[in-house]
Amino acid sequence: MGLRTKIGIAIAGTAAVVSVVIGLLVHHRTVEAQYTSARSQARDRLQTAVQDHAAGIDGDRTLIDPPDLPKPLADAVRRGKWGSYLDWGGKVPQMWAASVYRDEVVALKRPYEREAETVRDLDRVLWISGAIGTALACVAGLLVATRLGRRLTASADTAQRIADGDLTARLPLRGQDEITRLTAAVNTMADALAGRLRAEREVTANIAHELRTPVAGMVTAAGLLPPGRPAELVRESAARLRELVDDVIEVARLDGAGEEVRAEVCGVVEVVRRAVSGVRGVAGGADGAGSGVRVEVEVVRDAFVETDPRRVERILVNLVSNALRHGREPVVVEVDGGVVRVRDSGGGFPEGLLAGGPQRFRTGAEGTGLGLGLTIAVGQAEVLGAPLRFANPDQGGALAELDLTGAVVRGGAG
Repeated sequence: MGLRTKIGIAIAGTAAVVSVVIGLLVHHRTVEAQYTSARSQARDRLQTAVQDHAAGIDGDRTLIDPPDLPKPLADAVRRGKWGSYLDWGGKVPQMWAASVYRDEVVALKRPYEREAETVRDLDRVLWISGAIGTALACVAGLLVATRLGRRLTASADTAQRIADGDLTARLPLRGQDEITRLTAAVNTMADALAGRLRAEREVTANIAHELRTPVAGMVTAAGLLPPGRPAELVRESAARLRELVDDVIEVARLDGAGEEVRAEVCGVVEVVRRAVSGVRGVAGGADGAGSGVRVEVEVVRDAFVETDPRRVERILVNLVSNALRHGREPVVVEVDGGVVRVRDSGGGFPEGLLAGGPQRFRTGAEGTGLGLGLTIAVGQAEVLGAPLRFANPDQGGALAELDLTGAVVRGGAG
């Protein structure tokens, strides 16, 4: 049950309770006032009837020792008291009044139907007015709840956008109530978070740029070392460090949101084969295995897409490299029209990655890596406007799916 519904029900329920309470009070006071007035009139008429009876004159409505006198009133009269009694036992309610003169009971009675009808009419009006008031309160409550709900929903949506990475999301400040305070707190949180992330990214980017020149010199110097295992270790470490610095710089560039897509029409299979060849070349240069790296390309159907082939190739290189590093061979790259799937035979993606996506500087499934490869792949896919999804299929392994169907050139399948 949503907040708007709860507020509407609460207001409608409160209005209904208030209507019932007011109705009961009005009903009770009306009945009490009618009975008091009728009892006063009966007493006055009874006094006149007793006086007339003492004078030997009995009116048409005067009853002497009536046999149907209600028992409670008869008991009161026998004790020498005058009294009145409202009898609801018959079809028509009767108001009785009786007193004792010498040994005789002098009584009067009259129909109480008019008062009873007045109370019934009053109750009917109270029920109708209560129902109308409750309905109006319900409508007003829903309007108020809808307005408050929209503001709260906007705050929640903005907070979710901030959590998803949109640090420019803000809410307008309206009014001076608690929701406005919540809105101001969300905006303040967003400002603080954006400032902190901006500072961290700037520091990371500056460090990477500062390291680029000395790392390049290190790679050059390593190439001048005499052949041998120590020289190979230095060259491998220097190359890995240069790759890491380049990745950090690329992440910083993607964070800057200044990337431009250079679109051209290209075949998906061509780009995939080029990316796989690049991964094999890197692997061969590292360990001498070369073609021993098992990366298979399966083509269900080719397609031509209008996109930036360099960025697509970068995404696929990172996905295949991640599968080789954290998964298990063979790695299969499947092309099905505008959809490219990269599958491995390993233990699958971590649950945290599936729930929140790749996180930079977070280690992989086996505690290796810095989480930059998949982060770059996701960033490049966002630049292209191509969804990139991660999953663990039921048959095992990890699956990454790049969806380029939005860029497919119709009629251009090969």
